[in-house]
Amino acid sequence: MLPIVRADGVKEKELLKQLEARSGEVDRRVTETVGQILDRVRTEGDTAVKDYTLQFDGVPVSLEAVGRDQLKEWASHCRQEVFEALERAAERIGDFHRRQVQQSWLHTAEDGTILGQRIRGLERVGIYVPGGTAAYPSSVLMNAIPAKIAGVKEIIMVTPPPKDGAFNADVMAAAYLAGVDTVYLCGGAQAVAALAYGTESIPKVDKIVGPGNIYVATAKRLLYGTVDIDMVAGPSEILILADETADPAYLAADLMSQAEHDVLASAILLTTSEEVARRTDEEIERQLPALSRADIIRRSLADYGAIIVCRDKQEAVAYANRLAPEHLEVMCADPMEYIGCLDNAGSVFLGKYSPEPLGDYYAGPNHVLPTSGTARFFSPLSVDSFIKKSSFIYFNEPALRRASADIVAIAEAEGLTAHAQSIRVRFPGRQGE
Repeated sequence: MLPIVRADGVKEKELLKQLEARSGEVDRRVTETVGQILDRVRTEGDTAVKDYTLQFDGVPVSLEAVGRDQLKEWASHCRQEVFEALERAAERIGDFHRRQVQQSWLHTAEDGTILGQRIRGLERVGIYVPGGTAAYPSSVLMNAIPAKIAGVKEIIMVTPPPKDGAFNADVMAAAYLAGVDTVYLCGGAQAVAALAYGTESIPKVDKIVGPGNIYVATAKRLLYGTVDIDMVAGPSEILILADETADPAYLAADLMSQAEHDVLASAILLTTSEEVARRTDEEIERQLPALSRADIIRRSLADYGAIIVCRDKQEAVAYANRLAPEHLEVMCADPMEYIGCLDNAGSVFLGKYSPEPLGDYYAGPNHVLPTSGTARFFSPLSVDSFIKKSSFIYFNEPALRRASADIVAIAEAEGLTAHAQSIRVRFPGRQGE
């Protein structure tokens, strides 16, 4: 099933290039189509959103705002065991993200100057939630809860209207529990555009978060700058570091847990043990037939999966840091010893009882993570994603006089004489005193 590659400095680099090319291409036809949708929503508002929703989803919509009372009623249709599980997950997610909250600060120096920073939540945030088989209540919790904790004043959710009239009660329950204020039943690039530009019915937001198909992702990418976005997510990824103590049954199950997302998903095992490599491949073949998305898993593993046998721990760590995966599991005898050397990963899962699905649903850290190697410079979604900062500066006359010569010198070095004049006009004939 999975090709077993023995690291030699060449083969593993070829695999890395293959993975990088997986999401590097921009579909020009999709970009052109989405661009047309954005332009029409910007100029025609609700009319364009309704037309595109009917065209793509086959459902006429009114774009009426669904408030908290209706959300509560819809949430009541969620099965009790699912609702209670979502409640417990929400509490853990909330507890983790409350620890991220930053405080505004003010510092007064001995010379009377005052510097500070004000931190506050964004005014309004939009959350995109896919419909159909890709409706994930866990993503609603992960996107809305940190926004609420950050102090966002209004959270708006858009999601495609149900074609059969049967809304997803699990998604609505998650929205209610997470504190979503308003829901609009529309989806696709047109919904993203409505959030970015504002329409007669849907208010303009400051930031758009949440997963979606290629049209949604492209819309977010094109609208970045008009509105802030979380990230442009690529296909899902898991990388597992394993030594000779790792259980092949666990490794196989965890690799396939990500491969089932998408045929473009990547699942890679790095191990120092030939035996573990062989037995993991056997376990995949044994477990695969019983899984509902076996065909997707098989294609994903065949195209973007691999088992790489590394010569030692150092080589495995170096490769992991270069790959910078979305999810990184450490299945080794002492996983804690790896914390300080794994520099590039969205989320790190330590030990055999910390599988990736634990992070997807329940542990508390956010599951909205950088993909496609961007963990080298991007971070997971957090409370910080929903705040803005303003700096404060207060100088009195003596303090500015002492700084004036330096400011003028730098301004003139940059050729900005009006900047220099702004200082000089306050201290005529006194520069440098």
